[in-house]
Amino acid sequence: MKFGIQHPSFTLDGDGPAIVDSLRKVTVKGEELGYDSFWVMDHFHQIQNVGQPQEPMLEGWATISVLAGLTSKIKLGTMVTGNTYRHPSVLAKMGATVDVLSKGRLFMGIGAAWNEEEASAYGIPFPSTKERLERLDEAVQVILRMWTEDKASFDGKFYQLREAYCNPKPIQRPHPPILIGGGGEKRTLKTVAKYGDASNLFGSVDTVKRKLGILREHCKEVGRDYDSIVKSKLGRIVIGDRQSIEKGFAQMGATPERMREFLTYGTPEQIRQEVESFREAGIDYLIFSFDPRNELEAVTNFGKDVVSTF
Repeated sequence: MKFGIQHPSFTLDGDGPAIVDSLRKVTVKGEELGYDSFWVMDHFHQIQNVGQPQEPMLEGWATISVLAGLTSKIKLGTMVTGNTYRHPSVLAKMGATVDVLSKGRLFMGIGAAWNEEEASAYGIPFPSTKERLERLDEAVQVILRMWTEDKASFDGKFYQLREAYCNPKPIQRPHPPILIGGGGEKRTLKTVAKYGDASNLFGSVDTVKRKLGILREHCKEVGRDYDSIVKSKLGRIVIGDRQSIEKGFAQMGATPERMREFLTYGTPEQIRQEVESFREAGIDYLIFSFDPRNELEAVTNFGKDVVSTF
């Protein structure tokens, strides 16, 4: 089991130059404690359930580029890049650049994009769900060609390339791992089966077990080795007394059943047991966000009490 840190909020990181100091402390501590990766979101406005849209939000790719220079071992990625925000050939170039500058530490996260409010505010076209998923399927192919071919050409429904160079190539061979976010059972998980190196899911143990069963079937259909795909899950960690945590979330209208879909919580021993349950369900990579009010402390405690035991 490997572990990653997601940093979804910059609101409490301080103003101006203080932000980068805050990020450096968390990423360096994560690196010291054996976390495998550090992720930021690819959003321009803060998202619902994390904060208000006007709260601070750094551009994700610029952020991980800076963090590449402040760390030496931890992998870096966006959880996940919204495909419609950038042409995939440009995204491939950005990814290759980050992989080179980080000396081979890019973990490429990508998804179809979902935030219509954000896209509208920035004047970015927001096609139908069907089209966005079709674009994602083509985009991953474009990125793979840009990263692995001397001159990349592609003639798709949405994207066309003609002898595009992407030099220097990424350091990782055959290419940086591509993590595809989303649990859409008919299209997204099939794209994972065809092209993805990792699949990121949300949900409880039962939810991810069902999703992974569907991914396995897609792999059979396309002739892909299911075991070659990293299965990750994104969620939030809260360490403490389980009953007190449930009482606090109940005041916000969340039932224990609902909490299990997005939250892993309890004492370190209870959390270790739940991590084992996710491993038994087929998850081999857990990515967690922590309470931004005490993120560094929580990352440290979780690293010592849980990450170190795996």
